[in-house]
Amino acid sequence: MTSEQRQLRQTVIFLRTSFEAVQHSIAGRLEDPLPCWMDTSMLSMLSRELTRCCQQSKPLFAPAVIEQLYIASQQCELLLKQCPGVLSSAVCYRQLGAIMLPLSSALQQIDTPAKRRWPWAKWN
Repeated sequence: MTSEQRQLRQTVIFLRTSFEAVQHSIAGRLEDPLPCWMDTSMLSMLSRELTRCCQQSKPLFAPAVIEQLYIASQQCELLLKQCPGVLSSAVCYRQLGAIMLPLSSALQQIDTPAKRRWPWAKWN
């Protein structure tokens, strides 16, 4: 794995963790019928980083990885178009899950060098 690939992999990990943190911040309001008022400036920053990551991954990763990053980017754009205040907390929570799922899939498909793998890791 090249240093560029490692850096992009780390960016995908950062994005996955960030979206997960946002989702966890909403979890306490899942039963709340009021609209979700997520911080759209933070979501916009994550979206820009995801778009950049998707563009930079094209020459570095397999098409399946690029496709998963593209799906995550599209899901993020969809969420941004509906924020703030249009979605309920439960729908927003599910939409964040729809972003994280392809990010997790991309991470599983990115080759991790054997010397960097933890023995208990479930990745290839």
